[in-house]
Amino acid sequence: MERYSRQVLFSPIGEEGQVALASKHAVIAGAGALGTGSAEMLARAGVGKLTVIDRDYVEWSNLQRQQLYTELDARDRLPKAAAAEKRLREINSEIEVYGLIEDITALNAENLIGGADVLIDATDNFDTRFILNDVSQKLGIPWIYGGCVGSYGMSYSILPEKSPCLHCLLKQLPMEGYTCDTVGIISPAVGMTTAYQTAEALKILSGNTDQLRSKLVSFDLWHNQHTSINIDKLKDPACTSCGENRVYPYLNYENATKTAVLCGRDSVQIRPGSKRDIDFAKLAEAIAESGGEASANPYLLSVAIDGFRMVVFKDGRALIHGTKDVSAAKNLYYRYLG
Repeated sequence: MERYSRQVLFSPIGEEGQVALASKHAVIAGAGALGTGSAEMLARAGVGKLTVIDRDYVEWSNLQRQQLYTELDARDRLPKAAAAEKRLREINSEIEVYGLIEDITALNAENLIGGADVLIDATDNFDTRFILNDVSQKLGIPWIYGGCVGSYGMSYSILPEKSPCLHCLLKQLPMEGYTCDTVGIISPAVGMTTAYQTAEALKILSGNTDQLRSKLVSFDLWHNQHTSINIDKLKDPACTSCGENRVYPYLNYENATKTAVLCGRDSVQIRPGSKRDIDFAKLAEAIAESGGEASANPYLLSVAIDGFRMVVFKDGRALIHGTKDVSAAKNLYYRYLG
């Protein structure tokens, strides 16, 4: 116990809680800013098994806030899951660490996440978050939502059968959303969000679920604001994800984002699971602030950015030209459309 002696001295965990941590499995969905922060804290805390899932690779812009990665990782464009696994094994050789280079979808989510004792959200889009939510409800796995952008962050812990689920809170996919690629982010906002998420994970994994925070917490570090909202009354008995007649709609292929490489063309089509109403003016402004160029007509917005050309239609469908790599196309789509 010498390695974890200071944690064991913390009476809510103690020796019994530390033994419990060593027997537990945490799955972290995403290995960006939130994922690397949570993974490192859980590895140092002695959680017995960590699985980190991510489809992306390390870029120079990640180094400002994604704490497991180095300049060498960015130069070599290492997959984030592989780089994270290597670094976490160096941090704690006593635990099991698995980095999975995967895109979480409605088709593979149950296999990737099944068997976990807690699921931590570190994703960058609500398509995936709603998949995580349905898997959590279907398999009975507690999960911890988190998000941050700019100087703002928020977190909420969801216990199947007890808490309102994410679908209860939002009902449908958000139509617009800021991203780190459009408005930026400061690393203290990341650190605060991961602190909230990881503290909740440690409570679950050490057997202290009675100490879980039942409220949705949000904050803005730059403007010195902090809010805690009781949302218990938002639990909906008719919710299709967690209600009395649940059907887990986001595990249904028809509600998933569809991608297709266009035959004979160096292009990928992305179609969201539900129709959106894209504000071309707002999106064009965000693209310009990120160094790209955009022009619109009443039907579509044409964007040139990051070496690609992206054509966005009003309903959210997009064509990404200049690649046949579905993962790269989805990364670009989520970066600028949230």
